[in-house]
Amino acid sequence: MSLLFVGMSHRTAPIALLERAALDADAARELARDLCGGAVQEAAVLATCNRVEVYAVVPAFHLGVQDLSAALAQRAGVPLGDLAESLLFAYGERAVEHLFSVSAGLDSMALGESQVLGQVRASLRRGQEDGTVGRVLDQLVQRALRVGKRVHSETGLDRAGRSLVEAALEGADAVVGPLEQARALVVGAGSMSALAATTLQRLGVGSIAVANRTAARAERLAAAVGGTWLPLDDPAALRAALAEADVVVSCTGAVGTVLDAADVQAARAQRRSGADGLAAPQLLVDLALPHDVDPAAGELPGVELVGLDALRRRLATTPEDDEALAGVAGSVRSARAVVAEEVAGYLAEQRAAAVAPTVAALRSLARDVVEAEVSRLRGRLGADADPRVVAEAELAVHRVTEKLLHTPTVRVKALAADGADGAGYAAVLRELFDLDGPASGLAGLGGLGAGPVAPTVSTAGSASTGGGSVAEVLRAVAAPATGSVPVVATEEGAA
Repeated sequence: MSLLFVGMSHRTAPIALLERAALDADAARELARDLCGGAVQEAAVLATCNRVEVYAVVPAFHLGVQDLSAALAQRAGVPLGDLAESLLFAYGERAVEHLFSVSAGLDSMALGESQVLGQVRASLRRGQEDGTVGRVLDQLVQRALRVGKRVHSETGLDRAGRSLVEAALEGADAVVGPLEQARALVVGAGSMSALAATTLQRLGVGSIAVANRTAARAERLAAAVGGTWLPLDDPAALRAALAEADVVVSCTGAVGTVLDAADVQAARAQRRSGADGLAAPQLLVDLALPHDVDPAAGELPGVELVGLDALRRRLATTPEDDEALAGVAGSVRSARAVVAEEVAGYLAEQRAAAVAPTVAALRSLARDVVEAEVSRLRGRLGADADPRVVAEAELAVHRVTEKLLHTPTVRVKALAADGADGAGYAAVLRELFDLDGPASGLAGLGGLGAGPVAPTVSTAGSASTGGGSVAEVLRAVAAPATGSVPVVATEEGAA
């Protein structure tokens, strides 16, 4: 079995396609269950406002890529041909590195944002509850959460990066005037909506209202920011709140539009007049995927709509290429160093654990031999033998056995942890001592155990194992067999 990631994000897919493929918590849960109903042994689905990713333990690389890609396409209702060009895979070590980078906020639309940690934790919790996450993914995701916490506590990445909410509200006062005199409406009461509400409060917005279908959650969030709440399913109350709000932030995770253009237009008809005698301007921020706000609402006079597509362009600056953001680049380097350290540590632990069954089998064999020889000695000496002599002889046999086993068992663990061919050494031990069972306990994180070999992936100036374009893999699988492993080309760092 081997570790595989297949997915897409704002880096690989247009927002329109991400909207079509978006999964809510229930759909993510169903996808993991469906995958584990087939050849996939374990699966965890990470679905956020700008990514849909599946991490799975699969029996074979090509089969895993095909199954995961097809399942994503089916669940999203998007033809695989339309989806494949935007899907990436990462295999083995590269899959570990990708998840750790995501958890650290290095792959987020808003660099360094910590919101993704809660989303990674939610994917783990769903998998644990449903039994789709087993030992391999449980250990992996737990470690990823640790990596994210380390990055945020030991580097300045979270301070260097701007949250989506902060980026969306940048320049809000230029649209609606002084924020301390403004009124805000937050639609939804989930984690992103809570971040929006607390950000609005920190920016000094005069009053905040929260609209949500679940009254208890709306009331709780409103109380936390000193605001008011209203039921989202009350059209009259929602229209009145829209008419009063200068800033509207929506992120419900609902399927379908929550605020259509007609709602906004009707609310503006009830809105107070601005200095020019027309309805006062409004800023609408749509952080949902698929979108909550009808794009046509942004074409209404006096309305500025900021959605994820606009935010992606606003946040498109690459810190490493901007001398003015040298501090951000330093934080990025520090964060990547933490990720690299954690990846190396995790892989060393997994490689050492993979040879543990061989070590245990060898020690079990030694115990059986010792017990058999001691039993034979007792039988030959008879009942009249001095118990102290028998005990001393038994202890001596145990000591000799332990001394003989110590070096090979410690050495094979060290070789495996250091990245040497631990599985190969374990196989030699099993052959020499005629041990039963598989050569390792975990057949792989892809090339780390006795699992199948992933395609060789050519990157800019290097060759490595483990990541690339799903479309290239699917085309390689569909091509006539040549007797060799396909070579998949991808851009530097794409996966």
